[in-house]
Amino acid sequence: MNPVGKPGKTGSLLPVETALERLLAMAGASRIVEREHLPLAQVEGRVLAEDLISTLDLPPWPNSAMDGYALNLADWQGEPLPVSQKVFAGQSPQPLEPGSCARIFTGAPLPPGADCVEMQENAEVQADGRVRFLEPLKAGQNIRPQGQETTVGELVLQAGTRLGPIEQGLAASLGCAGVNVVRKPRVAVLSTGDELVEPGQALGPGQIYNSNRVLLCSWLQRLGCEVIDGGILPDDLPATRARLGELQNVDLVLSTGGVSVGEADFLGIALREEGELDLWKLAIKPGKPLTFGHFRNVPVIGLPGNPASTLVTFALLTRPYLLRRLGVQDVEPLKFAVPAGFVWPVAGNRREYLRGRLEQGRAIIYRNQSSGVLRSAAWADGLVEVLEGRTLSEGDEVSFIPLSDLLG
Repeated sequence: MNPVGKPGKTGSLLPVETALERLLAMAGASRIVEREHLPLAQVEGRVLAEDLISTLDLPPWPNSAMDGYALNLADWQGEPLPVSQKVFAGQSPQPLEPGSCARIFTGAPLPPGADCVEMQENAEVQADGRVRFLEPLKAGQNIRPQGQETTVGELVLQAGTRLGPIEQGLAASLGCAGVNVVRKPRVAVLSTGDELVEPGQALGPGQIYNSNRVLLCSWLQRLGCEVIDGGILPDDLPATRARLGELQNVDLVLSTGGVSVGEADFLGIALREEGELDLWKLAIKPGKPLTFGHFRNVPVIGLPGNPASTLVTFALLTRPYLLRRLGVQDVEPLKFAVPAGFVWPVAGNRREYLRGRLEQGRAIIYRNQSSGVLRSAAWADGLVEVLEGRTLSEGDEVSFIPLSDLLG
């Protein structure tokens, strides 16, 4: 088993599960409690702030699941029946006349006295207009009973549920025009390093374009966050301290790059001077160093600067942290077992998250797994988890985490 290190202690590696557990505990202790009421059309991706309780039975009355004929089995001895009424969806039917059937359509309320619906494919309309039923019948068939989906007072959606099209549709089916949602987290995104230049500007000697800012800002917006672009911080302590001081009205400062204990770790220095700092060296690859701390009581997460490292640590650690701040309980991504379509001959001492994709049910990986290669993630459709101390042959079982789940 890999040794478990203390936060901030170099030379030891903290398991991913331990780091996540600590982050989630801190997130749970600083839940965002403010809420707002929004129309259903505006709550895509937001988090429900309170339980959604049904105020009606759904469906409100028994209705037909088929186009066909409604009848009372006790009133039928196998003979053809006359049609006494037609019932369309949206109409209020009359009680069923004894010795008759009702022509009924999908979703229409069941006439009082009827206890069976036969689909029209199993019925034959005779020349005199009576209907003969061709198959054995039983009570309750093709009927959706009142309250089949939900009843008055039933819990339908729990607080902390992330709302998507299905949840929006469910709320609408209960007559809700809007719901209370947790307000958006305000997240400031900072990039650190003199080497960074924004896209569209000319590159100088030793400079690279800042891809992490665009990646994180877009991802945060998908998570329902309000994003404050903090720009690029130079490698300068006074400038770092001043920028952090400007970001006091946020729920999280998220930085990339400069996560170390070296001389250029001005973010860490500022946190030590005016707050608190944990520096964890994680048993994860890519993305070993991770900073968590506070600057004047504002939480700060510092991610490594290499693009693939930023992606993996945000996906597996920061994303769950933010969701838990919103009250979401199930924050870990979907993970399922698939056979490996590659060989992994050398065991590592860190858990590796390889950029890969599924082909014919097997996980294959991008040819270059460098932490600086973001193209590997654009090619991939998921992360392939390789546990510490493990080698793989083709066909061995690995865990696959779809990017579609992480990005949503």
